[in-house]
Amino acid sequence: MNDKFMQVLGWVATVTAIAMYFSYIPQISRNLEGDKGDWLQPLVAAVNCSLWVTYGFMKKPKRDWPIVVANSPGIFFGLFAFATAV
Repeated sequence: MNDKFMQVLGWVATVTAIAMYFSYIPQISRNLEGDKGDWLQPLVAAVNCSLWVTYGFMKKPKRDWPIVVANSPGIFFGLFAFATAV
């Protein structure tokens, strides 16, 4: 595949991943209202995202920015959803 297509694909996947992590907002709202949701899935998502962000930063010869950007919100939203669910 050509490099331009792969670059566009990477950034489109990044946008969809960010949208997925923003979908935690309704669960967080319900958690804060006392209707507690599941805590395990957001915690596992936060750990998974932490690993991917670390991978993206450490990748050589150059960092993999789509992976870093796509997974960074998952750390915050996953941990916040976890914290509000327990």
